[in-house]
Amino acid sequence: MTSVGLVLGAGGVVGHAYHAAVLGTIAEVTGWDPRTATIVVGTSAGSGVGAVLRAGLPARDLAARITGDPLSPEGAALLRGMERLSPPRMRPVVGGRVPVPEAPMLLLRDLVAPWRFRPGRALAALAPEGRVPTTGMGDRMRRLHPTRWPSEALWICALRLSDGERVVFGRDARPEPDVGTAVEASSAIPGYFAPVTIDGERYVDGGTHSPTNADLFGGVGLDLVIVSSPMSAQRDALVFNMRAAARGLHHGALRRELSTFSRATTVLCFEPTSVDISVMGINAMDSRRMLGVLAQARRSAHAVLEHDRAAGAIEMLRTAA
Repeated sequence: MTSVGLVLGAGGVVGHAYHAAVLGTIAEVTGWDPRTATIVVGTSAGSGVGAVLRAGLPARDLAARITGDPLSPEGAALLRGMERLSPPRMRPVVGGRVPVPEAPMLLLRDLVAPWRFRPGRALAALAPEGRVPTTGMGDRMRRLHPTRWPSEALWICALRLSDGERVVFGRDARPEPDVGTAVEASSAIPGYFAPVTIDGERYVDGGTHSPTNADLFGGVGLDLVIVSSPMSAQRDALVFNMRAAARGLHHGALRRELSTFSRATTVLCFEPTSVDISVMGINAMDSRRMLGVLAQARRSAHAVLEHDRAAGAIEMLRTAA
C-alpha cells in the first residue's frame, strides 16, 4: 500500500477555494481519492477542508459547494441543508474596550530568546484580541462529526498563546477537543477572530506558527506527500515588491520544512503562480473571489500535474487509487 500524506495550508476562504481546485484536479487526473490519505495535516483554512474530507465529502464536492453545482449523492446526503458554501455569519462582540496586545508576555519571551522568533508568532502576540467568535464554523464541523474525532488520522495545528508553542490536535495527547473546536482554534486569525479557550489555555490560528506545518511529516516515512500551500508562491512568481514579500517568506519556510523529509519520500507541491496570485488578491477573507480562484487554480493544478516532475507522484497516486 502506498502511504500518502496530505498537507492543507492556511489561506482564508480564498485558500479554501484553492484547496478545492487542487484536490478536485488531483482526483480527476489520477483517480485518487483525497479522503483515503494516510494522514491529513490541516492549518487554518486547511483544517476545515481536512475535517470535511475526514467526514466523508468527495473531493469534487468541495468545488460544487462553491459553485452551487449539484453535489454527488454521497455529498448531498452528508451536507443536507448545507449544500452551498457561504461563510457563516460571524458578528463581532460590540462594546467599548481599549485594544491591548493579545499576548504581550509571549513577545517578551521571544525578545529574551531571539532564536525562537517567528514573524507569525510576533503578530499573534502584538495583535489586539479579536472579537469575532469562530463558533459558526465550529458548529458546522460538529454537525459533520457526531463523534469527537474521526478514526482516520487528522492533525489540526494551532498556536498556544501562553508559550507560543504549536499544538497538533489529533496527534498530541493533550488537549483533546472535538473536531469543531479544533477547527475554531486553528482558524482564529489574531486581531480578528477571538482566541479559542480549551482546558484553560487560549489558542489562535496555526498559520502563525507556519502556514503549512509540513515539517510534521519529517521522519514519518511516508511514500508520498501532497502539499497545497495557498499562502506561498512558486519561485518564478516571487517578484520584488511588498505584496510578494510575505509569500516569499512562506515559500522559503515551506522549502525548509520539505527538507526534513526522507529522501525516499516523493513530494507533490502546489503553490500559486503569478496569475493565481493576481486572482486571489490581498484579502484572504474575500469570498467574492472564490469562484475566480477556483477556476484559475484548476488550470494551474493541471499544469503542475502535466509537468515531467509530477510523473512519479501521479503513478503512485494511480497505484493507490
